[in-house]
Amino acid sequence: MTVATSAKPKFAFEKRITLIHLGVAFFALFLGSLYGPLQALEQMGVDLYFLVPWTQTYYQGLTLHGVLNALVFTTWFITGFLTYATARSLDRPMRYQWLSNLGLILMALGLVVAAIPLLLDMATVLYTFYPPLQANPAFYIGVTVMVVGSWVVGFSMYFTLVGWYRDNPGKRAPFIALAAVITMALWQIATLGVAVEELLMLIPWSLGLIQGVDPQLARTFFWFTGHPLVYFWLLPAYLSWYAMAPKLAGGKLFSDPMARLAFFLFLALSVPLGFHHQYVDPGIAAGWKYLHAVLTYAVFVPSLLTAFNVFASLNIAGKANGGSGTFGWILKLPWGKPELTAQLLAMILFIFGGIGGLINASYNMNIVIHNTAWVPGHFHLTVGSAVTLTFMGTMYWLLPHLTGRKLWNTQVALAQAWTWFIGMVIFSRGLHLVGLQGAPRRTMLGAAIKAEVFFNPDWRVPLIFVGIGGVILFISVLLLYTNLIATPFFGKKLAEDEVPEMPEAEAMVAPEAGPMWLSQWKPWFAATALLIVLAYGPILYELIRTAEATSPGFKPW
Repeated sequence: MTVATSAKPKFAFEKRITLIHLGVAFFALFLGSLYGPLQALEQMGVDLYFLVPWTQTYYQGLTLHGVLNALVFTTWFITGFLTYATARSLDRPMRYQWLSNLGLILMALGLVVAAIPLLLDMATVLYTFYPPLQANPAFYIGVTVMVVGSWVVGFSMYFTLVGWYRDNPGKRAPFIALAAVITMALWQIATLGVAVEELLMLIPWSLGLIQGVDPQLARTFFWFTGHPLVYFWLLPAYLSWYAMAPKLAGGKLFSDPMARLAFFLFLALSVPLGFHHQYVDPGIAAGWKYLHAVLTYAVFVPSLLTAFNVFASLNIAGKANGGSGTFGWILKLPWGKPELTAQLLAMILFIFGGIGGLINASYNMNIVIHNTAWVPGHFHLTVGSAVTLTFMGTMYWLLPHLTGRKLWNTQVALAQAWTWFIGMVIFSRGLHLVGLQGAPRRTMLGAAIKAEVFFNPDWRVPLIFVGIGGVILFISVLLLYTNLIATPFFGKKLAEDEVPEMPEAEAMVAPEAGPMWLSQWKPWFAATALLIVLAYGPILYELIRTAEATSPGFKPW
């Protein structure tokens, strides 16, 4: 007599751990988003901070908003999403599940340790945590542990891909898995800068082991990480635009080799360009700033490759659905799918964010908008739109896939995507305009105007745009969480054959059509290391040699 046994469902571990990562990510986004409309309304002179009595100051709210949305939400979403995408793309479970669990534990521990001083107003240093503003050491330690945890998650992905290569000699890895591992490799290389800053400067300084810090050197280590961080945020969105959005649209990926080339170029070019954030810093010679400006423009090459490849892929889908003409194919895309519509709207907003990036990268034009409200306007079109709205759209297929329940309400999801788009257009437009008129960033503009500390009557209308846009964005957030919470509890239970699969577009130009060096890691890692050494080595040597760790810590709030 044979006793029936129930086999463990395939990818059960990956689904569980991904849901945990996504749960933490969207919980952080919700908490961080509570401060968004408060900041936006304050800019137009309406102070509602009394509604959150546990927040001591506007600047504590600004810190919480930046840390939770830009650091916690993105990191947790990306580690979860890429873990699952890697396993499903390779069609094999994670090779060492204990590594994935260890990474999750370290990330959770670090988050809790960092969150306590944040909530107690003991780490109000904004998300860039520039010294000489000083936080409680628990904040720096917690952030460091969370980053190390994310590295461990990356190691779990690396070993899984290596195992696939071992079992498939001579074959080219699926694009999704390759892109996911490149993204984590970029993250680990980029975060070496902030790791040095935290371990050798900020943690000992905050613990009183050293009496002072050199702000210039600390800023340089931060921006070693700070701008590559943008591409850590963007590359998972690009992965979806390349490999998933065309499938959702009913088309194919135009060119797999071009997609691989773009991702490897991002790996090589994303790190050595941090000085374009330091154009006004006196401790860095103009020649080095010029070099980083050139390298910043160089990274637009893979960005343009991405734009061409993605729009070509969508063009194929639109024409397959009956579209014709130069723009008619756009109308034939399935705009009724929220999982696709959110990503299409994210792409549109990113066009304008990318144009703003060219201005930020230009030395002469950057001087006009440096440290003005223009910068968060640009930031919200890139990270707040291209990245966040894409992640939201991804959740509209990923959550039903992971839970086995139909999305609770498609119309609510579509309304959420469109309200985010409309709100961001109004919000970012206001910030860009008021920034061009000289309004500073990181400042309580509403309170300053009321107190007549400074006043420019031309700021009134743009700041009204900021407030209105912020409210619309918060409405979009509420619509998002209505669906995210309702789907697991009230969404229709799907039969096994009804559960949506992870979308993976077939390529018109297959990976085998590309040269072998698009599947070889060593040349790209060598090029990455060489560019970093050339662009950072001499100036870091000089900054370290002349460092004066004399600045004490300040806690103005």
